[in-house]
Amino acid sequence: MSSPPLRAVLGTLASYKPSDGLYASDDRTCPLSANESPHDPLPGIAEAIAAAGATVNRYPDPGCGPLIRALARTHGITEDRIAVGAGSLSLLQALFQAVADPGAEAVYAWPSFEVYPALAALAGVESVRVPLTRDTHDPRAMADRITPRTRLAVVCNPNNPTGTALGFDELRAFVESVPPTCLVAVDEAYHEYVRDQTVASALPLCDAHPNLVVLRTFSKAYGLAGLRTGYLVGSAPIVEALRKACLPYAVSSVAQRAAVAALGLGGELMRRVDDTVAERTRVRDTLLGQGWEIPDSQGNFVWLGLGPHAEDFGVWCAHRGVAVRAFPDMGVRVSIGSAEDNDRFLTVADAWRSSRQMATAGAGQTLRDRKAART
Repeated sequence: MSSPPLRAVLGTLASYKPSDGLYASDDRTCPLSANESPHDPLPGIAEAIAAAGATVNRYPDPGCGPLIRALARTHGITEDRIAVGAGSLSLLQALFQAVADPGAEAVYAWPSFEVYPALAALAGVESVRVPLTRDTHDPRAMADRITPRTRLAVVCNPNNPTGTALGFDELRAFVESVPPTCLVAVDEAYHEYVRDQTVASALPLCDAHPNLVVLRTFSKAYGLAGLRTGYLVGSAPIVEALRKACLPYAVSSVAQRAAVAALGLGGELMRRVDDTVAERTRVRDTLLGQGWEIPDSQGNFVWLGLGPHAEDFGVWCAHRGVAVRAFPDMGVRVSIGSAEDNDRFLTVADAWRSSRQMATAGAGQTLRDRKAART
């Protein structure tokens, strides 16, 4: 039986795979794959969600007015420079669609946020992937790949999945090198976790560069991953155009009320972020002590560059009740969770290294035995 023809590009896209073992039936699984906050919602946020629940028979504010006003006060900018979407991902989708004239290209580092290629393909934009250098963006190489066909350059800073971040001077030099005909999007989903003093937000560069936009999310540091709210800051003309590309009513009334409440609880939420950063340091130091090579992460996760062994390690962890995010032939990203979950992962990681070392030693002994038998 024939079926309606769909776009051929759909056959080239893989389904989104959130984790290895995240949705296992065993509720004891440690969820360290999705870069979520391990903390329960604060009372003020929970109360805002409950109050908003009484209004869900009505459509949400399509303009996200109260949230945009709160964000404008937070950043000290005018409201016409902010767009809100269902997570920063929906705003990235709008960006790719907005630049998708025939023949358009988008430049981004690789590996980086795994959805960039799908967004480009679905919008009909050709992807230009620039390899990372030592797990970090190579801004000069990215600048060299920009041509008159390049309509969008995306910088994930800190980078997902490696956790590395460009210093502000490097980021500024890159933005300054991009022609004004190319839109630059700096994806700062993990900005709140940055502790490297050389790394700073690209937001101050927006005034001098109307082709620059910066994306943020409430899903990570603010702990609202289940409500899908993000925002974008840019020049008023760019924001006005992007708002047209965003679906109306995409951000629920519950999500809007929760995000406003979260902004009002910023101090307490950032103390939780400090706790996550402290755990990140502890986890990385422990892994280094076990013999792993771990980049200096500025996100709420760490990266294990396992290359061809990435999937095997992901399965190893899943079978031991730890959900991690494996990227085939590249590495494994491990979110920072509660201290208990982190300890469980560290035990599993150490057991993996020990098993590999024993296997290598056994193979070496077998090879020596074979050589001895021939002599």
